[in-house]
Amino acid sequence: MTTFDRRTLLKTGVVLAGGAAVMTAFPGVASAYSWPSSLRSGSTGAAVKELQIRVAGWAADGPKQTCVAVDGDFGPGTAAALTRFQVANHLPATGIADSDDFAALNALESADGSTAHFEFGEFTSKDGSGFDGGKVGAATVKENVRRLMYKLEALRLKAGGRAITISSGFRSIAHNQSVGGASNSMHLYGVAADIYVSGLSTRQVYVLAEACGFSGLERYTLSDAHQHVDSRVEYPYGSQSWWWESGTIS
Repeated sequence: MTTFDRRTLLKTGVVLAGGAAVMTAFPGVASAYSWPSSLRSGSTGAAVKELQIRVAGWAADGPKQTCVAVDGDFGPGTAAALTRFQVANHLPATGIADSDDFAALNALESADGSTAHFEFGEFTSKDGSGFDGGKVGAATVKENVRRLMYKLEALRLKAGGRAITISSGFRSIAHNQSVGGASNSMHLYGVAADIYVSGLSTRQVYVLAEACGFSGLERYTLSDAHQHVDSRVEYPYGSQSWWWESGTIS
């Protein structure tokens, strides 16, 4: 019998009937993002900002403290990240986004605004408060989580398509206090996650995350521990300085 990942079942509408895979209609599928005909160096606006969100995990080729600015201005950093996305997805490496690139980007988008391999429910606070009770409103948390998902999609692909488990995403203030989290933890804003990557050590995950635009990395040394990743420098929530606990590891 074929084994199907739960997230795949939920997002594709595959159900098992007597051990067989059956395709069913996915209810309420949202239309994919409406892109212009192309985006390139010098382009500006909302579509560029959305492109930057989706290629943010391709900020570098290797360990480097850099991230893609989500500012709606298509500059060299956006072009370089897009080119890396194109190479990874076997598309012409032009640094110009066209219909084929938009199709690949939309393939990562799920009906509810989450991404192909992650669900919003994986990131809600463990005390049952959903995205409420943090240091910013629930709508802001959800958008921050959406952006985080795209970086994790990049990390997942760089990890050879290995499954990523979220052990902690957003935390309400109450839940963060109950687990001994820092008073201004990035979890309180929805810009952080503690993750496990199937078959990889925390050190290996740390190294991959260094190339995904994550500005906060806490290295866990136990073999069964998780890896913390966050995007603190992109938001006005903390010191906005890079924090890689163990420095650069290659």
